[in-house]
Amino acid sequence: MTERPVEERLGLSGWSVPSEGIGGLLKARVEDFRVEEISKTPAMDHKGRFTVARVTLTNWETNRFLRRLARACRINRNRIFSSGMKDKRAITTQILVIDAPRNRVEGAEIPDSVIEVLGRTHHKVVMGDHDGNRFTITVRGCCDASGEPIDAKEAMRRVHVIREGLAESIGSDAFPNWIGPQRFGSTRPVTPEVGRAVIEGNFERAVDLYVGMEATRESEDSAIFRAAWRESRDPAQCLDIAPSRLGYERAMLEHLLKKPDDYLGAFRTLPNSLQLLMVHSLQSLAFNHSLSARLEAGLPIIEPAVGDLVAPLQPNGRIDVGKMELVSETNLERCKRNCGLGRLAVTGPLPGRKAAYATSEPGECEQSALEATDLTSVNWAVQRIPRLTTSGTRRALSVPFRDLSVEQVPEVSNSLFERWVSGPSKGERWHPEGACLRLRFTLPPGTYATVLMREFMKSPLDHY
Repeated sequence: MTERPVEERLGLSGWSVPSEGIGGLLKARVEDFRVEEISKTPAMDHKGRFTVARVTLTNWETNRFLRRLARACRINRNRIFSSGMKDKRAITTQILVIDAPRNRVEGAEIPDSVIEVLGRTHHKVVMGDHDGNRFTITVRGCCDASGEPIDAKEAMRRVHVIREGLAESIGSDAFPNWIGPQRFGSTRPVTPEVGRAVIEGNFERAVDLYVGMEATRESEDSAIFRAAWRESRDPAQCLDIAPSRLGYERAMLEHLLKKPDDYLGAFRTLPNSLQLLMVHSLQSLAFNHSLSARLEAGLPIIEPAVGDLVAPLQPNGRIDVGKMELVSETNLERCKRNCGLGRLAVTGPLPGRKAAYATSEPGECEQSALEATDLTSVNWAVQRIPRLTTSGTRRALSVPFRDLSVEQVPEVSNSLFERWVSGPSKGERWHPEGACLRLRFTLPPGTYATVLMREFMKSPLDHY
């Protein structure tokens, strides 16, 4: 499988600005990708039921950390509340609300994490409660499309050219709100395929895909394990060689070892949030293709056209889907004006049982996306796990970024991961002698820093 077909499959095959990017590689070190959640601390009360903590994690996938914290606090995972899932290969900071005594949270000792207890509260947090995320991202090995390294002055010039191009083609400091490769897996885009199996009620296929789907780039022991499952489908044999870091896959196989052929039960060993992510990633596939189709058709994504569905923008950058309005000839100018003022946003579909779709030319783009992803006849009902049934919703087609800065940073020789040490392979776009830049910016919740970095870098999908 080559990178270009993967990009096309995920609806991530184009860019907004034709200018040449800076190339390069993200996450050459864990420290190169930092995310700080911007959120209000819940109102404190020393008699509150919940413990509030600020956690800083190094190279932790959020779901795995929450499971580990739940064990340390001797509670169910569902009693820990967060407002967002963060990148794994990164240093991340966010607020958690934990339904456990303060002393248990304070006593939790988990490697590569700092847990700062802030107090007690009566209030939970829910997904999307935060106001945004502040990113500090280092891209290393900037180079031309030809593979020749470029210096910091040239790399920064290209960043500014692309920023100006985004302002001209889309709007001031805004970019297409694609759903980023980490939602799908840039080297193993397994989640939408598992989601498709789930909505079809085929949990055997869902487990087979999650355990065995091959990747374009994976460690040797993981590749051997997945190949063994595809060839043998023997839980005992595969457990013997399953890397310990593949905890979710191991849990599935351990379940099948105890209850052969119970693929529904094996799938349900995944955390509830991860089960739902599979369905959401299939919706995300349709959204990305709809956005791509719209751009290919030459339709704007900030200014509405007749047939669009627009929604009010909330202060944190999210849209109020409960107050959507269909754009017609009679209200077109008013909607254009309010979109230009940042009061309304043009939206695209995250399909589901009760999803609303645009009409006219925007609607044709949305329907072509459903056809391209083979989702036209899906009813989205998951009868065997009803909580995974989705009604569908809408998502803004564009997103603003704030406080962008860019600077040169020195090269480092320590803590670089194996891929950097081995050097670029054929078809990659980074060079060890290229410049290293640090970009800082703020995004609304639910948007992807890697999508903005992709606009600046124009590197293959697995460079993010």
